[in-house]
Amino acid sequence: MAQEEIIFPNNIRNIRMATGMKMTELARQSHLSLSAVSKIEKGVRRLNQKQLLNICNILGCKLSDIFIKEDDAVADQWQSEIKRRLNDNEDSGLKIFGSGLRKIRQQTGKTIAQAAADAGMTLSVYHKIEVGQREIYQNEIEPLAKSFAMSAEKLFDKIANLYKSGELNKQISKVKERVKSVLIPDNPASGIDMHGGLYGAKLYDSARKKLVPVFGVPDGKSITFKKSDETMIVAPMPLEGRSGIYAVIPNSKRLGGFVPEHAYVFADATTAPAVGDLAVCIDTDFDKLEPDAVATAQIVSVRQDSKGKVYGQIASPEEKIIGHTMHKVIMIVME
Repeated sequence: MAQEEIIFPNNIRNIRMATGMKMTELARQSHLSLSAVSKIEKGVRRLNQKQLLNICNILGCKLSDIFIKEDDAVADQWQSEIKRRLNDNEDSGLKIFGSGLRKIRQQTGKTIAQAAADAGMTLSVYHKIEVGQREIYQNEIEPLAKSFAMSAEKLFDKIANLYKSGELNKQISKVKERVKSVLIPDNPASGIDMHGGLYGAKLYDSARKKLVPVFGVPDGKSITFKKSDETMIVAPMPLEGRSGIYAVIPNSKRLGGFVPEHAYVFADATTAPAVGDLAVCIDTDFDKLEPDAVATAQIVSVRQDSKGKVYGQIASPEEKIIGHTMHKVIMIVME
């Protein structure tokens, strides 16, 4: 029997159970089917960025909590299960058949969508056959072979000859490497120190590139600033994949109404502001700020005094702010 291969090892089930939430409740709140949530928790289905963020909010966890770290107690269990499923599919011959089918499709110049349509299959079913995750039923063989102008016997012979010649080794290796990539511990360059490698670091990075951490929230007359990925929002398209970007929820009253309420202010930690710019002004060294340490910040208009000294200015009431770090505000987006 074909085994669905694990492509997204995760901690969602453990986090859900620790909160006492039932799978049915997670499915309801996330607007996913019970079957989809079950597959996600088993690691055989991925989530897009918005779904990941939504589940983090529902479970009250960080994005990084969902991914398996190298030193997690469950890392070995995931690794063993991934290898078992991979080996089961190889031993059953599904990998060879799927790789042969893919080679034939590529030789004919067909896209996977065209091949699926010609064989009368959905794109999902055809793809699973090519990657060796689904058996072929007897009533599917003839239409599949006919889509390549072959008989069923000729299709099997063609795949067997490709395998004997060694031409499928590269195809099988690509599938294997793609699956095993979730096992490679790595330290993703996301701007947040993950304190150790992640299994599926590429998946984390892919999700992380489309999200931005919220470092600052209003607190009285100032902004509490915490360099953490505890709260994330979807990045505006122009900011996707840019390093050093973070968001702050402004204290609009202190900006004299210049920045509307219910907005996010996006700043670039790699860009110093010029006189006349808006900036996030932090009372400590940003680069030395630990993830759980709390600082104070303000959104300021950058000014320069008669002696050439740069400072920040805020309104309501007017106040001169001298901070340790200033980052240029590059975008303001309504919530």
